[in-house]
Order: sequence, then structure tokens, then C-alpha cells
Amino acid sequence: MIELIGSVFILAGAIFLFSAGLGLLRMPDAYTRIQAGTKASTLGNMLVLIGLAFYHPSWTFRLILVIYFVLVTNPVSSHALSRAAWLIRTPMTSSTVTDALAAEDERAAAPKES
Repeated sequence: MIELIGSVFILAGAIFLFSAGLGLLRMPDAYTRIQAGTKASTLGNMLVLIGLAFYHPSWTFRLILVIYFVLVTNPVSSHALSRAAWLIRTPMTSSTVTDALAAEDERAAAPKES
């Protein structure tokens, strides 16, 4: 029964990882690709690691550490990639309505009133 639960977690993780890959192919610009890949791959990796914990209970502590590492590093790396793409002026899709960083950049560049 434990192996079945582990297999279900691994299968669910594989589905999320597949959707992350599909998101990389289907999304229109770099920013949405980064977002789609990060969210789905974070959850997919976590589910696969939880499934492995059911198969190998002695590895549970190490797998929890790896899950923590994934939870910390994936969003940070995604943010760094997105910021770097924005700084080199990677174009956004035409359906993008607002560019919050451009508005923030304009506010920072405006002269300060005393």
C-alpha cells in the first residue's frame, strides 16, 4: 500500500513536470515561460521527492532538505532570470498590459522634490 501511495505522488509530480515543459513550449514570451516553468517544476519536484520518501523512508530527512532547497532556490532563480531579461530589454508579448518595473524605474529616475 505504501508503494502505491508513493507511486501516486511520483505520477502526480511527473504530470506537473510535464506541464512545466509544455508551458515552456506554449507560452508567448520569456517572462511567462519563466513563470510557468518555475511554478510547475517546483511542485512537480516536491511531489516526486515526497513519493521517493514513501519508497525509501530512511531517506526522508534528506529528501525534506532537498524539498526545502528547491522551495528556496526556484523562486529566487526565477526572479533573477526575469530581472535579467528585463534589464537587457527582452520584449514582452503584445498582450502584456503593464510593466511594473518600468513604472518603478521612471519613479526612481524622476527628480526628488524637497
